[in-house]
Amino acid sequence: QVQLQESGPGLVKPSQTLSLTCTVSGGSITTNSYYWIWVRQPPGKRLEWMGAISSSGDTYYWPSLKSRISISRDTSKNQFTLQLRSVIPEDTAVYYCARDSVIVTTTSVERGQGTQVTVSS
Repeated sequence: QVQLQESGPGLVKPSQTLSLTCTVSGGSITTNSYYWIWVRQPPGKRLEWMGAISSSGDTYYWPSLKSRISISRDTSKNQFTLQLRSVIPEDTAVYYCARDSVIVTTTSVERGQGTQVTVSS
């Protein structure tokens, strides 16, 4: 079982770019048949699937975020990264990275502990 750990700033100002990194241990992000996923949970709301990157580097994004989101990876560091541009207060959430064999899921068993990101001036 892999371990995933999110890292990044806890406070981002409106209109700036949110950048989070997920560091993976216990398995390679290039292992076939897995997707590396970002989900978030705004306060009082359900988990939201944001996007994913496959083991071969293909990316998939939730349509409503597609104009603002990018997911990339650094295979040498076994990390994948979320960038969310032009953030607004509604992007305030706990952000999680996860691994799954299914692209669009919010119920991954293999998930990081999450990191709180607040969008505020």
